[in-house]
Formats: sequence, C-alpha cells, structure tokens
Amino acid sequence: MKLSHYVIALGCISLSNCSNHTKDNCIKNTFQVTATAYNSLAYQTNSNPNITAFGDSLKPGLRYIAVSRDLLDSGLIHNTKVKIQGFDSLFTVKDKMNRRYRKRIDIYMDNDVIKAKKWGKKKVVIEYCIQPKDSITN
Repeated sequence: MKLSHYVIALGCISLSNCSNHTKDNCIKNTFQVTATAYNSLAYQTNSNPNITAFGDSLKPGLRYIAVSRDLLDSGLIHNTKVKIQGFDSLFTVKDKMNRRYRKRIDIYMDNDVIKAKKWGKKKVVIEYCIQPKDSITN
C-alpha cells in the first residue's frame, strides 16, 4: 500500500476522533457516488420502516445513511462515520441498500418526504477512514 494512502487524524469534521478509527493513521477512502434520500415510511422501505437492514432503530434527527453493498466491500461498513460533500457534519452508516444499486448512498431524512424529494438525486463526493490492517495481528 502506498504511503500516500495513510492520513494522520485530522479533526472530527475531517474524520478524526470518530468511532470507526483511532487518532493513529487511517486509510482515507474517497468516492464519487450518487446520493438519494429516503424516509422511514413503509412504502419506501418495508413493513418495519424504523429498523435498518443491520437491525438498528432509526432515530429522527440523527444523520444516518444507507450504502450500496459494493461500498460495504470497500470498507464503508456499519457505524462508519462519513463526510458527505455539501454537509457540515458527519453521517453514520446505519443501513444497506438493495443489491441492485452500485456506488450509491441514501441519506435518511426522517419522515420529511418533501425534503427528500427536494434533495432528489445528486452526485456527491464522500470521504471516510478505515483502520489499516496490522500485518502482525491480521
């Protein structure tokens, strides 16, 4: 792995001090993705719209995202903190999307359907950190 892929922790808005990594070096991943929005309503999800595919309860007012499964394979796993272009705070991966989607995130917008429709579908850049594998223990 190239040394340029390692980033020293920066400040929580820039992904340091976040729960998915320590203040040590981390691997910074950046992707351009399609971002849509969703609500915790049965017609948009399933018969239990407040429970995610990971089994978490959605809590209105918190910043959650669902991610496409190819992004899960890229280290964007459950509870990872994510910086989304155009937002001032971090989002947490709490849900995963249907297998048909690729390079896509879905931003949780509570029950505010108007806000979700206004967001629409946009290309955004996301950034997140993962811990490098320790060659001694892994």
